[in-house]
Amino acid sequence: MIDQLTALVPDVDFVSGKNFSWSPREKRITYRPDSLSNEGLWALLHETGHAMLGHLDYHSDYELLKMEVDAWEKAKKLAIELGIHINNEHIEQCLDSYRDWLYRRSICPSCGTKTIQKDNTNNYSCFNCHAQWQVSPSRFCRAYRTLRSNSEITLT
Repeated sequence: MIDQLTALVPDVDFVSGKNFSWSPREKRITYRPDSLSNEGLWALLHETGHAMLGHLDYHSDYELLKMEVDAWEKAKKLAIELGIHINNEHIEQCLDSYRDWLYRRSICPSCGTKTIQKDNTNNYSCFNCHAQWQVSPSRFCRAYRTLRSNSEITLT
């Protein structure tokens, strides 16, 4: 499979590692060679989708989610070309992890109102109580929020 994908994206290096990821800076896809059946293979196709779509960076939470959706759509097309079936339930579970991450970040820690990201930073603002908080830029970070002052909250 790696040889087939290398032929499709010859400018990308495929490197064995401990997880599946796309690094636009290094133009490298890392994959787990011991996990290349079913879900691991699907993850490899997903990361290849990111590479083929030229995903470099995201500037908002919504943009990250859109990139994930697009990469899965590309992975499904790649899978058809390669005679592989990707389980749609698996895709939705993966996307749900991002949706849940976005949802948790958007909950006002003061009053519980669901909000949206304020701008292309990690700042949120509540429509209801006007609290403001900042979340980690990491998509791997669990959102822990603490009160910074009367209406400002920060991640610790």
